[in-house]
Amino acid sequence: MSVNSTTVNTVLGPVPADELGVVSVHEALLSVLPGAEHAFDISLDRAEIFETLASRLRDFRAHGGGTIVDSTGMFHGRDVRLYEALSRATGVHIVASTGQGPEELLGGYFLTPQTNPPTPWPAEKFADLFAREITEGMVVPRVERRGPAGLVTTAVTRAGMTATDESLLRGAARAALATGTAVSFRHGADAVDELDVVLDEKLPADRVAVGGLDRKDAVASGAPERLAARGAYVVLDHVGTEDDGTEDDGTEDDAHLTDAKRAALVADLVRAGHTDRILLSVGATSVAKGHPANNLPYSHLLTAFVPLLAAHGIGDGDIRRILVANPRDLLAVR
Repeated sequence: MSVNSTTVNTVLGPVPADELGVVSVHEALLSVLPGAEHAFDISLDRAEIFETLASRLRDFRAHGGGTIVDSTGMFHGRDVRLYEALSRATGVHIVASTGQGPEELLGGYFLTPQTNPPTPWPAEKFADLFAREITEGMVVPRVERRGPAGLVTTAVTRAGMTATDESLLRGAARAALATGTAVSFRHGADAVDELDVVLDEKLPADRVAVGGLDRKDAVASGAPERLAARGAYVVLDHVGTEDDGTEDDGTEDDAHLTDAKRAALVADLVRAGHTDRILLSVGATSVAKGHPANNLPYSHLLTAFVPLLAAHGIGDGDIRRILVANPRDLLAVR
């Protein structure tokens, strides 16, 4: 597909898709655990936050980066005005996202609407909520709407998809269909079944990116290869993370590949003909409030991981396809 005439929604408005450059597709800028903004022991010094984020973005740009996608959605600290200022100051394109999830992190309004008995929000209400953030601008709570969201994102409960998670997935897919944007979701217990829910809404597979596929359990199940074969984008979004699986619930299922094994997985996918389905990111959080940060530099993808890909025999053309063309094609509004 030629994207010469297409655009991507950034926080500063639409830009030509071909101008994104190297894209890291699944990052966080400011991440605030819902509610932490009200805690007495949490500091939210905007000047300090700006300087920290600006330093990380300049470092990313200095190493060849062009665009950061903040994939945290609506209620995890998204600060559209801050992101606008950061993009202007650093020259890095910032694509912000709408969406929310998984169920356990939704605010009460979205879990207990005014029904008797309370029931989960239906998919069409989530679809309308997310689509308006793309067509009318992202909400600055109680103040205004700003620039358009460039991606619809959600996450599925780690232990397995709930009814609300399914509504979120279906609502995200419907919003994407209505607006021409793409969907990115962090998979829960079964990435293939969760993708099926999105595809059931008639969203083409090449408009869907599935994150968390460098978890050991996902790799053991063959999910990366299976999803790539279905036409979805496979997001290996913990580049640089080499954990032991104890950060979430203490089980081995939460462990991630090492970078060496992650690079080998990319090489396997390339050899299998899936170069055009691979997306990469660090999954870093430059500023985190109320939860631990993965504060690796965004540039780790370029300074440490790209050399590993080259060592596996992945050529410059394939690396550029993965870092530039694939995210460009995903994010282009169409």
